[in-house]
Amino acid sequence: MKPIDISEIANIAEYELERKTLRPKMMALKDRRRIRVGDHLTFLFENRETVRYQIQEMMRIERMVEQAAIRHEVDTYNELIPPPGGLSASLLIEYATAEERDVKLRELVGLEDHIAIAVADLPPVRARFDGRQIATDRLSAVQYIRFALTPDRRARWRQGVRLVAGHPHYRAEAELTPEQLAELELDFQ
Repeated sequence: MKPIDISEIANIAEYELERKTLRPKMMALKDRRRIRVGDHLTFLFENRETVRYQIQEMMRIERMVEQAAIRHEVDTYNELIPPPGGLSASLLIEYATAEERDVKLRELVGLEDHIAIAVADLPPVRARFDGRQIATDRLSAVQYIRFALTPDRRARWRQGVRLVAGHPHYRAEAELTPEQLAELELDFQ
């Protein structure tokens, strides 16, 4: 998938006008690309549209107008664009209170070794976590992950896919719906 080019980013004034119609479309797109695994893990699968939207929202919130700052955002968020033949996701680790979140984010150290995607009856593929977010004593509540999918996995995609969390302190899985399979399959093209 092609990275976002800075020329695709609207200035704040133009974006404010575009946002009125874009925001509802993006919320619907994100809903189609959001998958819960158990009660506390949410995978938001990213694509060019979600990444561009995130860049524009960051510019809006932070009132960015300088080219260098905008370029930095584009470069940073382009890391979320799926690799060729693969998928990228923002993984949100969600707990209701700060106290519970602090305890659970410590318990879940090592999660990067226990998240996988299973396509059809093929062996699961482990997620690749962004190493800059990995610590030895506590996880960040937001992780950026990628799945490299071989041609045989992409070919058998519609036969069924499961997201699996197999950490000793968090075991859950979710089977993707036909609608989710169709939406994420678009990332392979």
